[in-house]
Amino acid sequence: MSTAVTADESREESTSGDDRLRTHTGLSKLIRRPEFASLLGFISIFAFFLSVAPAFRSFEAFATTLYASSTLGIVALAVGLLMIGGEFDLSSGVAVTTAALAATMLNYNLHLNSWVGAFMALGISLAIGALNGYLVTRTGIESFLITLAAFLMLQGLNLALTKFITGQVATPTIADMEGFPSARKVFAGTFNIGDVTLNVTVLWWILFVAIASFVLFRTKFGNWITAVGGDQDAARAVGVPVRRVKILLFMGVGFAAWFVGMHTLFAFDSIQAGQGVGNEFLYIIAAVIGGCAMTGGRGTAVGTAIGALIFGLTNQGIVYAGWNPDWFKFFLGATLLVAVFTNTSFAKYTKGR
Repeated sequence: MSTAVTADESREESTSGDDRLRTHTGLSKLIRRPEFASLLGFISIFAFFLSVAPAFRSFEAFATTLYASSTLGIVALAVGLLMIGGEFDLSSGVAVTTAALAATMLNYNLHLNSWVGAFMALGISLAIGALNGYLVTRTGIESFLITLAAFLMLQGLNLALTKFITGQVATPTIADMEGFPSARKVFAGTFNIGDVTLNVTVLWWILFVAIASFVLFRTKFGNWITAVGGDQDAARAVGVPVRRVKILLFMGVGFAAWFVGMHTLFAFDSIQAGQGVGNEFLYIIAAVIGGCAMTGGRGTAVGTAIGALIFGLTNQGIVYAGWNPDWFKFFLGATLLVAVFTNTSFAKYTKGR
């Protein structure tokens, strides 16, 4: 009898000493989710703007919020996955513009079908992402510096080449090009739910989040992403192809930038060469607000979606409340600060419990 008790006590002590062997249920399991704090923030901000902005209490207003969140959230999702893998991409904002410029100038100057130009631009975007990943993994230089250089070079190329080819900083319209109507339906179409009109980017965003969540939590590659972000040396020691994982993650950012670039192009027919600068910080902020750790190894796809929703709520809520739009950046910075404090507090609270 005493032997059995001793064995049980020993097993309990062993389990309490290793958090990986514990089974967390209920509230304890929920609190450990990286996106839990951001979900609380979303509910608080949503309730706040519902109370102060009567115009915000409509399905049309929420549809506008979803649209603003989706265009940010698609790239923020890819940036978030990259951050989980332990890297940053400061070129993502101008990469959106680069993709759109490449497609429109190829279409217009070579008289191509809009789909042909779009897929050629996809190749360019993936190549930029692959180059960023290759340089980061081969040189050992921080991704912050590599992608900062890429940001500056792409910004210069966008402006210089557009002026050289078109003589101005805006591209000519391609609305009359073959394939444009069908491409617009795919990248910038709309659909109705009752009397409410939603942009198709909302559906694409939900689909991408679902795919990313499946990959992150149900596949070997998802385990590799988390392992590489947590400790790449340990991951490499157990056979994880660290370089390949990081290059693919950078290419994922390139794909997301291309997709949003195509939406922008087919929604507005023309592109301003200087747009997109500064958006890279919004993508990173959305990912951080959603629970992605700056040091890598922690975060979820759903968290980045919640972070993008908070961005959309704040952006549109200020407008519907009739406030000065200049307050937006203040609220965004305050939300980021609160999110970091809250995520850190929850991490400390749950550590060892």
